[in-house]
Amino acid sequence: MDKNATQYNVQLYVYDLSRGMARSLSPIMLGKQLDGIWHTAIVAYGDEFFFGGEGISSCSPGGTMLGPPDTVVELGETEVSEEIFMDYLSALGESAYRGDRYRLFEHNCNTFTNEVAQFMTGRSIPSYITDLPSEVLSTPFGQILRPILDSIHIAPPGGNVINGARNM
Repeated sequence: MDKNATQYNVQLYVYDLSRGMARSLSPIMLGKQLDGIWHTAIVAYGDEFFFGGEGISSCSPGGTMLGPPDTVVELGETEVSEEIFMDYLSALGESAYRGDRYRLFEHNCNTFTNEVAQFMTGRSIPSYITDLPSEVLSTPFGQILRPILDSIHIAPPGGNVINGARNM
């Protein structure tokens, strides 16, 4: 690493979309304990970046209707400049992370933040987040709910779409 290179802090904002209800209801509904239904975003360069049914969006940190995050995970530092990062996001928004590519279980906000975290820091996001879809789908009730849940496109209000409108 170049000792003269500028370092930028990279964080993962973690939100529980269930607001605590998953913790209480999951043992009854799924037969296993889930601590939350996780939405994640990358925070870098003074902004929060996330993927949803509208594509890649940004806002000021904690600036969506979800409010402040439930947890902040320090992912480390990066030498990737903001200009290179925005070019990277633009390319992702035109291809893999267009809004019409959003899939609740297979290609969601957590898939996006995991890919971006690896690009920025070489680190993955915590496995309790990336493993959540398989945890839910491994239950009989998860399989019953899948057709309904597959039609859901989550896009937290309050963000500015960077790229990747739904293109349907």
